[in-house]
Amino acid sequence: MFHLSDVRYLPEHPDHDPTIDAIADEAFGPGRFARAAERVREMAPHDRSLSFVALFEDEIIGSVRLTPIAIGETPSLMLGPLAVRPTFKNRGAGRALMRLAADAAREKGEGSIILVGDPPYYAPLGYRPLPRGSVIMPGPVDPARLLGLELVEGALDGVSGRVGARQN
Repeated sequence: MFHLSDVRYLPEHPDHDPTIDAIADEAFGPGRFARAAERVREMAPHDRSLSFVALFEDEIIGSVRLTPIAIGETPSLMLGPLAVRPTFKNRGAGRALMRLAADAAREKGEGSIILVGDPPYYAPLGYRPLPRGSVIMPGPVDPARLLGLELVEGALDGVSGRVGARQN
């Protein structure tokens, strides 16, 4: 029997990559490589210190990754993929991973996170639709699914531009 209290959360490690890829394949199928969010992830590596896995009985059941990006000149993070194995979906592990990643990003001094996703799922976690046309992804995206979370109040005020790799 699965209980959320039995799940452990750890920072992502390179050894986790094959399992994370398999979970993302289960969740999104081969079509995931055609998505605009995947184009962003091809531009820059994710930050392992802000990416986490969920383990149940020492098996990885889910993961979340954050990738440093820029929206125009404004630094931000892109969340994704967030994926949980089908038998563990809708039990809170994905939301716990997202909270953990957001808390780590806030502690690191990041200002915001954006993602492409379903508003009803992400709204309870504080994500809000970005103004239409303000953020330009490297590929087609339903503007209603482009969401942002301010880790610092006002971090997304007036933000606009193309999403690309962050220049450090």
